[in-house]
Amino acid sequence: MKVPAPHALSIAALLLALLGALEFGVLNLLAPLENRLLDSFQRQAAAGLSPDPQIVLVDIDDASLARMQARAGRWPWPREIHAELVRALQAQNPRAIVFDILFSEGDTHGKESDRKFRDAVRGLDNIFFPMVRLTEKEGFNPVRLADLEGVLGLHAAPGADREARARLLLPEVLDDEHWQRAGLINFADPDGDGVGRRYWVAMDVQGWRIPSLPARVAEHLGATLPDLQSIRLHYRGEPGAFQHVSYVDALDAAGADRFRDKIVIVGASATSMSDLRVTPLSNTHPGVEILATALDNLKNARWMRETPSELPPLLALVLLAAVWASLRRRRNALETGIGLAVASALLLGASRWAMSERLILPVLVPLLFAWALYLYGATVDYLRERKTRLAAVAMFSRFLNANVVKQIVEQGETIESLSGKTRDVTLLFSDIRGFTTLSESTSPQEVVDLLNRYFSRQVGVVFRNQGTLDKFIGDCIMAMWGAPLDDPRHARHAVETALEMERVLLEFKTELGERGKAFDVGIGIHTGPAVVGFIGAEQKLEYTAIGDTVNTASRIEGLTKEAGCRIAISREAMEACLDGEDPAGFAFDFIRRGSYKAKGRAQPIELFEPKRKSP
Repeated sequence: MKVPAPHALSIAALLLALLGALEFGVLNLLAPLENRLLDSFQRQAAAGLSPDPQIVLVDIDDASLARMQARAGRWPWPREIHAELVRALQAQNPRAIVFDILFSEGDTHGKESDRKFRDAVRGLDNIFFPMVRLTEKEGFNPVRLADLEGVLGLHAAPGADREARARLLLPEVLDDEHWQRAGLINFADPDGDGVGRRYWVAMDVQGWRIPSLPARVAEHLGATLPDLQSIRLHYRGEPGAFQHVSYVDALDAAGADRFRDKIVIVGASATSMSDLRVTPLSNTHPGVEILATALDNLKNARWMRETPSELPPLLALVLLAAVWASLRRRRNALETGIGLAVASALLLGASRWAMSERLILPVLVPLLFAWALYLYGATVDYLRERKTRLAAVAMFSRFLNANVVKQIVEQGETIESLSGKTRDVTLLFSDIRGFTTLSESTSPQEVVDLLNRYFSRQVGVVFRNQGTLDKFIGDCIMAMWGAPLDDPRHARHAVETALEMERVLLEFKTELGERGKAFDVGIGIHTGPAVVGFIGAEQKLEYTAIGDTVNTASRIEGLTKEAGCRIAISREAMEACLDGEDPAGFAFDFIRRGSYKAKGRAQPIELFEPKRKSP
């Protein structure tokens, strides 16, 4: 296949480069595809990992809801139950207790229950609570962040808006001493698809940094927080990989030392609690496990690292340039396709490997642009080749049978590839005798009709014997064997054709009746080298042979009457028929008809008449 026209290919590459700049800079329409691929890689990478064993989840699971019903009723339980849990946990000296349960409203069971909870947590510096930033749609009155600067321990950047406000669900039930250990549990969702890939380190609101709950805890544990607003989560293990202890079991004093030096996160995985989120690992990932993953990442500094934002567009540009250059340079688009497929496999493999090394390497979108250019080139390639093949079929069908045309097209031959070749061929000339006499006694229309009927039958004979119809020269047929397709038995096929043409002639003479008495033919055959190909003007090309072999075959046809036979072949043709065959078992007999001088040749031509052997 030939590559697309250089200008069309260059324009396509330029347009794709511009579309790529828009995609990476503004549109991001293909980002969901990239994210889905990276999500699948993350699932594979996470399967072989384990989370931090120091993090233990006290889980409000379905079993806890069922077993606590007699003691505490239906959820939400009285907060004094959580007070009991805090005392039971503190007795085992955990490093931290982290609640993934909001304390933004008073207990429905009464103020006394809230008081008992406050008493249980008072004075503890290792206990942490969540808060949530709400959207405008959730209809909560915003609070002025400057008013919360001290009580929440917020950090204001230089030039922060002192009037900035945010809708926050704060731990209203707790004493102020605990507010500085409160943090956000919001997802960071820059992709806008609701998939939990990122978690806030600190949310920036008009210059005010509101810390996340995992960041508060990690900092308390001595971790150095990254100078990032959010991290891409490095999930470790399947959902449920963290150590879980049922809430009701955590209340049991028999569990002493289970939580010593542990980081305890209290949250819910029960289906009725509706705290299930979509993550790369699952569509029903408990929110408490996502919080635990964020804490694991910040505590151990093992969040996902991201490549520079300039890398995907640069990779797309490099791939487009490589495909463009390859299509321009190579004769065959298939080679470019194979090269691009190998590059794709290597890049996708690199992206998968990078994921296991905690590195996000997006390659899918750049590859899509590269494949788009290749498919454009290959499609244009195919359409042009198809046009060329159709032109070849139309051209070849004029002088070859359908099966031969099919073979030529399947081999990818074109007018150019079949021209200017020197081949060993066998030429046949068949000229009508007595045509002048017949024309004088027959109307022109009848002469044309008669010739058409005769030629149609004889052309069928040529095609049946794998011959190429070269041309009609007045009332003469010129045919050829050994081109355009190779034919090791081209001489034998030519003789077979001559003998069958003689049989068809006799049948045709019988049909003509009285008019057929003067109608006869002479057939001359010669074998030798000739230059074959398409010859003529651009407006009219003919596939033909030129050279001394052609002239000699024509002269032999002219000598048939003198030799006293309808069919005469040269010694070269006869020997070509016998070449590689056992003469004793051969299908033809050859009768020598003498040697004759021919115009334009110094040496006489020795002629033979072929006869089919009797069965």
